[in-house]
Amino acid sequence: MKAKLSQKRALVTGGAGFIGSHLCEELLSRGFKVTALDNLATSRKSNLVLALKDKNFHFFQGSILDRKLMARLIRGCDIIYHLAAAVGVKYILDNPLGSIVTNIKGTEIIFELADKYQKKVLLASTSEVYGKHACVPFKEGDDRILGPVHKSRWSYAEAKAMDEFLALAYAKERKLPVVIIRFFNTVGPRQTGRYGMVLPGFILKAIQNKPITVYGDGSQIRSFTYVKDAVTAVVALSLSKKAEGEIFNVGGAASISIKDLAQRVKQRVGSLSKIVFVPYDQAYKANARDFEDMPCRIPDTAKLEKVIGFKPAFSIDEIIDRTIEYFKKVKKCGLNGCWR
Repeated sequence: MKAKLSQKRALVTGGAGFIGSHLCEELLSRGFKVTALDNLATSRKSNLVLALKDKNFHFFQGSILDRKLMARLIRGCDIIYHLAAAVGVKYILDNPLGSIVTNIKGTEIIFELADKYQKKVLLASTSEVYGKHACVPFKEGDDRILGPVHKSRWSYAEAKAMDEFLALAYAKERKLPVVIIRFFNTVGPRQTGRYGMVLPGFILKAIQNKPITVYGDGSQIRSFTYVKDAVTAVVALSLSKKAEGEIFNVGGAASISIKDLAQRVKQRVGSLSKIVFVPYDQAYKANARDFEDMPCRIPDTAKLEKVIGFKPAFSIDEIIDRTIEYFKKVKKCGLNGCWR
């Protein structure tokens, strides 16, 4: 599904991150000149080892809060893929203030400058904005049900929702071309389990034959999206006129409980690991009072399919197998070795 190019110079904020690095490679493969910006707080430059070999790629280490730098980079691009954000449940709970400032003020700077220089913006949002709904597929126009403000776990969802409000306000009042994407549990190579991402955490433990820790009773339902599927959808949406001013769920077709995911990972690794269930108050300890989980998170992707004809290409087993292969290579060769 190779969309026709209408932009050639892309700026990817958060470009050294898990999704961002894959997006940079996809854009380069389509003939874009790509500039990536990242502060490397929760990412690593080694994710860009392939992109850095391309003459059409440039990397800047810096912050989206640096207005002077952002003005220079935005002025020199045609389209902005805004992925930079404080992410991961553990990171959000440990750094609530910095996370809120980055996720709201940083996005405000992006849109001010995008409007000034009239640049299209693709905003990365999250399925977290839906909150704690019943277990039904979420549609883009659904109401949101969030927890209390004293649980800082919800600050990420609120900040990303404000980012969406801001994007749509610029689209309505200033006619700025914007597209909003709500990611649902994107997984695959280069993702780290360090900040609470579940699949890499399970796989790393399984490879080492260490206990696989499941928080709560494991009944939580999630839909997982392979990163290659996600970036394919992102680029197609960014090049679609019909997508402008709209919100889209980007998620996988299949859903699975967390306890079943742990068992599936154990089986496909061939691991001797035990699956251990840990209560949330023990898992998050000092931050337990700030945490609340979502029982279910499944996307309705009918709108995505209607606008760009997209369907996920990877099943849950393929996603697990490809991610296992990556982590085995990391274990053997290191992040800068034969990990590709």
